[in-house]
Amino acid sequence: MRQLVRRHLGKVMAGGAIAVAGTALMVAVTLPGTAGADENADDRPGQSQGDSAGQSRQGDPSEQGEQGRAEGGKAGAGQDDGQRQGSADADVPPPAEIQAAPTEGEKGIGSDPLTDDELKQAERLASAGDLRRAARDVEGDRGPELLYTNLQEPDPNAPAGQANRMAEVVFYDYDQEATVTKTVDLGSGKVLDTVTTRGAQPPPSQGELAEAARLLIAHPLGRDLKKDFRHATGKNLTEPGQAELSGMIFRKDTTLKVPAVLKDCGKNRCLSVVFKVKNGPWIDTRANIVDLSARTVGRLG
Repeated sequence: MRQLVRRHLGKVMAGGAIAVAGTALMVAVTLPGTAGADENADDRPGQSQGDSAGQSRQGDPSEQGEQGRAEGGKAGAGQDDGQRQGSADADVPPPAEIQAAPTEGEKGIGSDPLTDDELKQAERLASAGDLRRAARDVEGDRGPELLYTNLQEPDPNAPAGQANRMAEVVFYDYDQEATVTKTVDLGSGKVLDTVTTRGAQPPPSQGELAEAARLLIAHPLGRDLKKDFRHATGKNLTEPGQAELSGMIFRKDTTLKVPAVLKDCGKNRCLSVVFKVKNGPWIDTRANIVDLSARTVGRLG
């Protein structure tokens, strides 16, 4: 913008320079004494009004003074434009800087999310003992199916800074068809409470979604799913990892007509699993229900 100001000031010093911008031309034309120049320009074929006005001002000393003042006005206007532009530039925020996430410590403080170390500690303590030996996961292997682990709210009655962080770890035991919730004191490393409930159906884990998808792909009811997947991708669907999965718990009391194969859903762990082509469309498989406990597949409607 400083270059623009110097250019205009150069015109003032030289005097009589021809206006090259539309705005500058309008200023020059409306100055006193230019009306005659415009009229003469109309009588000279082959010359523009801008050229005639320029020649008339060069021949008339009084108009040269007017020209100087006009050019000075243009220089001042250029300087004002430069100041306004500079002010606008000052209002533009600097580019954002991306900073690396802070290094995660072994233990959190207060209501901080559980760290990786705390998650491992809580899940290891909660799954130890009889639960690990007797329970079964979604694939039938020894040990319960881990559903999720949450930070439990600190005790509001504990003195400030003295409340230990506690984790709530939720499992599903496919051997007993039961949800097992354990409360772990991360400070002392002890399990404080264990609650076992039947009929409760927490949201599914990623492992359960993958197993439900695997059972559906292998079942005759998965024929349309595989056909749609091949149509969308040109590839055969053979395993859950080829798609993005989501789903929800299904209970038989949410539907009027339920096939016999799904009559235990609610007591058993049943899922409605939905497939999405990676970077592509969803495939509607909500009518296909997988009973993970009985390892069977049924269709609604």
